[in-house]
Amino acid sequence: MQPADVMTRASDVAVGIVRGVAPEHLDGPTPCPELTVRGVVNHLVLWTGVRGRACALKQPPQEVADDHDFTGDADWAQAYAVRSAATAAAWSDPAAWEGETSLTGAGSMPALFVGGIVLCEWVLHAWDLAVATGQEPTVDDDLAAAVYADVAGRAEIARRYGAFGSEVPVPATATLFDRALGLSGRDPSWKRPVRRGSPSPRSSSDL
Repeated sequence: MQPADVMTRASDVAVGIVRGVAPEHLDGPTPCPELTVRGVVNHLVLWTGVRGRACALKQPPQEVADDHDFTGDADWAQAYAVRSAATAAAWSDPAAWEGETSLTGAGSMPALFVGGIVLCEWVLHAWDLAVATGQEPTVDDDLAAAVYADVAGRAEIARRYGAFGSEVPVPATATLFDRALGLSGRDPSWKRPVRRGSPSPRSSSDL
């Protein structure tokens, strides 16, 4: 299966989790130490909902500030759903993966490399948001395999440039997706902190 074949699934995973983010979640912590839930949402919307489509079409990125707070926009989750679907449609065209393109408009890289970035932005950050807000992402085997292949291929250079943290060891029996999380510097067992005086988060079996 080619990466182009799973981009719509990756978008659907991210959109489903984003729709489950409630206002009271936005200032909470995430597995990304420097980002709150709001920060991860804004990062996800910027790179997969705004700039991701432009780079698939080999177009200049839209002029949206890196620090724009999309969660302050009206009906932001639905707006993201529309944008993300458009990005997925653009990357589902095999032609998008040919030649070179740029996510930022400054310099270019092989489109195959950039498309992999967009794929992992959707799925890895969907996981970040899911565990930070008490949700459960559904990543099927084909999507997990595509994410793992991309993460394994870029992990070393991503760590060199600070995009991934240090690898987190996972058990030999871990799922392929958990192995991808570990390679990307994420701890698959990460749990959101329980606020004092608040009820414990529900387990996945309660969801």
